[in-house]
Amino acid sequence: MPVHLRDSAVPKHEQLRAILLHRCTKELQPGDLMPSERRLMEDYGVSRITVREAIGQLVNEGHLVRVRGKGTFVASRPVQSRLHLASFSEEMRAQGLRPTTVVLFARLEEPSAATVAALGIDDGRKAYHIKRLRLADGEPVSVDDGWYDASVLPGLMEHDLSASIYDAVSVHYDRTIDRAEQTVSATAADTEIATLLGTKRGAPVLYFDRVSFHGDQPIEHCESWYRCDRYQLSMEVQGQRRPGRRP
Repeated sequence: MPVHLRDSAVPKHEQLRAILLHRCTKELQPGDLMPSERRLMEDYGVSRITVREAIGQLVNEGHLVRVRGKGTFVASRPVQSRLHLASFSEEMRAQGLRPTTVVLFARLEEPSAATVAALGIDDGRKAYHIKRLRLADGEPVSVDDGWYDASVLPGLMEHDLSASIYDAVSVHYDRTIDRAEQTVSATAADTEIATLLGTKRGAPVLYFDRVSFHGDQPIEHCESWYRCDRYQLSMEVQGQRRPGRRP
């Protein structure tokens, strides 16, 4: 049962933040409505400024989301992705989420200079251009804009592109995506990406530029944009070993 917060070395807004963080991560589910500011003021004996400071911190950290005119809700918990090579579908299923895909378009067209260089395509030759919206439990997570060499994967567009393309490459073309060269950076969502991901224009997104290989053969050149509040990268970093000093 809520009790009034006391003065201590820990500021009241930090005490309240800790309490609300526990509630929204351990007791409530994504989409649940948080108590109103007035209710929190009464339950914990704090000022409106204290409540707004605590709520504001949790919103900035991605734990809560404000909906104008409706209230503050528990945010969808972000996908925690290890930095490794896996299809979107594999990553989502590994975390107990249901992956779905909307194919925005699939067509044969002339690729950009960057894709020509990445895939080693001869100038003037066309490639498959497949753009897809990826969702986890029905929530938009990323937009994938991929290119594939039509001479390496003939008839790719005849397969189910709402499923894993990596699986299709393995099953139908006997090629396994076993490594990739990838860069990751932060950028701002343009109007198209923001609309597809259900966020605001200019919102921060993670941008991936990846070339995937079967052995030494490039298979895919893909640009992806991920919602920062629904997708996080985690990795293990090891220090460089240094030889012991000589006496």
